[in-house]
Amino acid sequence: ASGVGDPVRGEALFEKRCGGCHSLTESHRGPRLQGVYGRKSGSVTGFPYSDALRKANIAWDAQSLEKWLTDPDAFLPGNNMDFLVPKAQERRDLIRFLEQGGSAAGHR
Repeated sequence: ASGVGDPVRGEALFEKRCGGCHSLTESHRGPRLQGVYGRKSGSVTGFPYSDALRKANIAWDAQSLEKWLTDPDAFLPGNNMDFLVPKAQERRDLIRFLEQGGSAAGHR
């Protein structure tokens, strides 16, 4: 597995594994994720974040998303996300997809 994420695979993973709770454009059980890369944690207006996430002041980037997707509870105890991504390549693919704003179209 390469060290670079593939946004096309990331998009497929997002739809298959994240879509039950998240959408890119609307908040559902989880907050909307379009534009999450570079956004501060707990900042989607109107979404009922856990106190832990609202107060964390995390800037979502490759490093913080890697830690979050590896084990949300270890990274930020008290959050409400019950899901993790155990495979490193899948995390890289998801992060690359999110970094591109939730679009695989920017893939080169």
